[in-house]
Amino acid sequence: MKIILSIFFVASFLLITSSLASATISAPAPEIKDGAELEKWCGGKCEVRCEEAGMKDRCLKYCGICCKECKCVPSGTYGNKHECACYRDKLSSKKTPKCP
Repeated sequence: MKIILSIFFVASFLLITSSLASATISAPAPEIKDGAELEKWCGGKCEVRCEEAGMKDRCLKYCGICCKECKCVPSGTYGNKHECACYRDKLSSKKTPKCP
């Protein structure tokens, strides 16, 4: 009986954590093709992304470039690049990550 109860609690915990994880994944840009709407959307996402950056102006510049090309920005101020493969895979001319 204890084993069944333990399995039930573990399964419940895994179900809850997986649903919470999927809720925090960055959503791609809504059906925005180009222009001022995309720029506004990217600006808001990049403000959050670059909130704690040491060189905020540079972070905003490159985040904006990447957002316009990829139409997504990872959540949070650092990491989470798995949420946006295009953003993660962009490289500078020196073969270093381009997007903050």
